[in-house]
Amino acid sequence: MDKTLHIIGGGMAGSEAAWQAANMGVPVVIHEMRPKVETFAHRTGDLAEMVCSNSFRSDDDEQNAVGLLHWEMRAANGLIMQTADKHRLPAGGALAVDRDPFAQEVTAALRNHPLVTIDHGEINDLPTDGHWIIATGPLTSEGLGQAIAQETGKEALAFFDAIAPIVYADSIDMSKAWMQSRYDKGDTEEERTAYLNCPMDRDQYEAFIDALLAADKTEFHDGEAGSAPSPTPYFDGCLPIEVMAERGRETLRHGPMKPVGLTNPHQPDVKPWAVVQLRRDNALGTLFNIVGFQTKMKYGAQTSVFKMIPGLENASFARLGGIHRNTFINSPTLLDDQMRLRSKPHIRFAGQITGVEGYVESAAMGLLAGRMAAAGILGQTPPPVPQDSAMGALIHHITGGAEAKTFQPMNVNFGLFRPVEGLKGGRRGRKDRYKAYTDRAKAAWTDWLDHVKAPETA
Repeated sequence: MDKTLHIIGGGMAGSEAAWQAANMGVPVVIHEMRPKVETFAHRTGDLAEMVCSNSFRSDDDEQNAVGLLHWEMRAANGLIMQTADKHRLPAGGALAVDRDPFAQEVTAALRNHPLVTIDHGEINDLPTDGHWIIATGPLTSEGLGQAIAQETGKEALAFFDAIAPIVYADSIDMSKAWMQSRYDKGDTEEERTAYLNCPMDRDQYEAFIDALLAADKTEFHDGEAGSAPSPTPYFDGCLPIEVMAERGRETLRHGPMKPVGLTNPHQPDVKPWAVVQLRRDNALGTLFNIVGFQTKMKYGAQTSVFKMIPGLENASFARLGGIHRNTFINSPTLLDDQMRLRSKPHIRFAGQITGVEGYVESAAMGLLAGRMAAAGILGQTPPPVPQDSAMGALIHHITGGAEAKTFQPMNVNFGLFRPVEGLKGGRRGRKDRYKAYTDRAKAAWTDWLDHVKAPETA
């Protein structure tokens, strides 16, 4: 039997899966349809292109579940994390990266790996034999999506992800804006001043909300978000700002526009009613993305509404926001604990299409799928991924821990972890509880890595 592992999709999950499997000695072919077949959201043909945010979120591996996932991926020689570390940008306690050099280096690392081949072509049918991982992410092509739906006997579930706009730094009025991370978080001055802040008083905020609610929005087709009879749900972690505003006039002020932990040096005695934050999007510091401002407004409406933000009156936009359909399968009913399709066990799924949400979670599931597939090809039987690790908590959730009838995409969070006995619940005990979760997870993950074939750096 052919020992080659085929991976459909060269995003975060597919790239990480390929790296892990190839470093275990298994030949890999990555089937990536770009740039021959384009999507409206991607700009390049690079692997691991970051389409939405440029942030991998918190890098705190003691008090944050996604930071713990970073730690586990680094411990497993993860390509995505080691490349992100090389191209990180100041972002307070978060891990943000310079997106273009990041994707270019991931692409080069895989292209130069002696066991990896990249095939730029579209695959529209489910393979009937061989070893395969489907990691096509939120923009699975229509043909392959239909083939998956036909095989599973169910319609693919879907929601919408929205893309935040990016602003040219030199078009921001710094006489109104200032640089500061919330609560001055960060170990260096650069980290403590990683975010650009634009303050609003109450009248400005109310006018902004009015404009959001009145702006022209993207129209949807039947069955899609916002349309009857069965609208597709948004993922709560990526709600368009207009949808948040529709849920209540104060929603944004208690969400991405919350004014806490910040002092305006231009008016230190005046507390802003709301604050819009922008995060650096490239190493040069020439681009900033508006944090949490995913949007489904039409382009003309975006420019007029966003220029109402103090400091952005004369803003020039390198990219406006957008919205796209995000397809995923009902993994609790369709996948086994090895991420194999129950009806066709020679096919595994990885990444966002499995029902995890976020760059890091997608790459993590690619890491596991790549290792599992390679182990099977090599005749190995790795022990189950420990449920007390962040990796294990995620894979347990998507392959059986979640309620299949209400299954929705999920970020990693401590709510997926088994409780540690003897610890105080509630907010007061949270710090000790989270530290106990991460200590236990690191020990479990390290032990698991010791019992599987650890890949060597290529």
